[in-house]
Amino acid sequence: MNATGDTIEIRSGVVKPIECLKGGLELIRNQYWLFVGIAVVGILIASAVPFGVLMGPMICGIYLSLFKQRRGQPVEFSDLFKGFDYFRESFIAALLQMVPAFLIVIPLYISFYISLFAMIGATRGQPDPALVLGFFGFWGLVFIAIMVLMILISVVFVFTFPLIVERRLPGVDAVKLSMKAAKANFGGLLGLVLLNTLLGFAGVLLCYVGAILLLPINFGALALAYEQVFGLSEAQPEPNLSAPPAAF
Repeated sequence: MNATGDTIEIRSGVVKPIECLKGGLELIRNQYWLFVGIAVVGILIASAVPFGVLMGPMICGIYLSLFKQRRGQPVEFSDLFKGFDYFRESFIAALLQMVPAFLIVIPLYISFYISLFAMIGATRGQPDPALVLGFFGFWGLVFIAIMVLMILISVVFVFTFPLIVERRLPGVDAVKLSMKAAKANFGGLLGLVLLNTLLGFAGVLLCYVGAILLLPINFGALALAYEQVFGLSEAQPEPNLSAPPAAF
């Protein structure tokens, strides 16, 4: 019988960012390149289809592989595509996660371009250096604030897909429980997400190669944070195979 969000225990204040990063590396060390392939292909497929249609299943497949590794079970590249077993619930969760982003980003860009054209019209094609500097300085600060807000939103949803995979929760219940767990471990999770973000940015500066190589470690660190908060449930049993027929 699957657990519900109300019956799953949440540990508070247990996420240790540095410990998670070290544990994430240790988790995948002996099959590092396999997990690089799983993470990179999963993200590429998730990015190939608009509106996040495949984001949920691919992220679920990545976490499914990591949890199998944690339990000492054999991991195969094909485990990535077992995320489609959770397509419905992960799609619902992905939509819920994208709603705040759309509500923030779309009005922001509309406001930016309206104000940009208004500034161009006001200067009649004769740019005022002070006005241009003020305009881009203001919007630069706005975009930085939005980036910070998006990081905070990602903290709230950080456990959604692991809960769908590991506890088989419905998408809405996984989002609710992730929010509750994030509130109970906000400082540690924020530190971990910021570390992952900074390492990813540093990797991008290395012609994206560093970001690719760090990707499975980042996912591994989040999987370890999940374990610190929720623990791991018992492994899902393999399907029973019928006994071979008796020989005649």
